[in-house]
Amino acid sequence: MRAEFSVDQLVPHSGQMSLLSEITGYGEDWLSAAVDITPTSMFLQEQGVPAWVGLEYMAQAIGAYAGLQERLKGHEPRVGFLLGTRRYSIPVPYFAPGERIQLKVIKNMQAENGLCAFDCELTGNGYTAMASLNIYQPDDAETFLRDAMS
Repeated sequence: MRAEFSVDQLVPHSGQMSLLSEITGYGEDWLSAAVDITPTSMFLQEQGVPAWVGLEYMAQAIGAYAGLQERLKGHEPRVGFLLGTRRYSIPVPYFAPGERIQLKVIKNMQAENGLCAFDCELTGNGYTAMASLNIYQPDDAETFLRDAMS
């Protein structure tokens, strides 16, 4: 299915920190998105965008999945937190200017306490990278952060 919502309606990031270009499809347990590497891309260096940023692309795609699930229920998107990755391997050092990165995130576990695990795939010009990301989405992010800081 093609998403009826724009990236800005699904993720809490704004301006230059909103890294996804568009949502390209979704299903019950997955979402696909694209990132265009442009002259105004966040983290752009002379050689391109460093490949480690692919983890943030994946995390924002997961955020868009979570935001879409909330929107489909008639709710506002909630903030979530990237807890870490179990693996990330990519055969290129940079994403080239002009390149379009394709992402697919698949939810493979969700606990009642807000913990989730996603399998993620990033595809570029002739390469694919995989990662498994762990996410936590509390019911009340402000209270969670306040309690964690005290």
